[in-house]
Amino acid sequence: MKGVLIVVGKTTDKRFEAITNEYVERICHYIPFAVEVIPELKNTKGLSQNEQKQREGEMIQKSLQGGDYVVLLDEHGSERSSMDFAAWMQKKMSAGPKRLVFIIGGPYGFSDNIHKQANEEVSLSRMTLSHQMVRMFFVEQIYRAMTILNGEPYHHE
Repeated sequence: MKGVLIVVGKTTDKRFEAITNEYVERICHYIPFAVEVIPELKNTKGLSQNEQKQREGEMIQKSLQGGDYVVLLDEHGSERSSMDFAAWMQKKMSAGPKRLVFIIGGPYGFSDNIHKQANEEVSLSRMTLSHQMVRMFFVEQIYRAMTILNGEPYHHE
């Protein structure tokens, strides 16, 4: 199984980008993992929020493949502890999807089409977090899950 994180727009803060990349490298010691960046929309002043979500959704769909297990990172998704997330990851890896795809949407969330295509939604927190921070926090949680599953001392319960 390959893990993929699809994100809308580049990270503009090099510090967040460096930390995110560090955790992505660490994850790759356990499973193949990649981050795919969907370009941020340009000239959006004339577009409504729904139009922006629709266009972003169309670009996201181009990155998806048949057989992907799609998980949206959304504030309304289910919340899990790190231990529960690790168990969930183990279950998904054992179930055998070719790709486990996590998606962080743009500033207004996801289009209806992307919501319909998703297998489930996960929330890191009920608090609002910047998209740049969410990337960093989420890849750290994937790394933490891998260390939990491998009995390594990174996580303290």
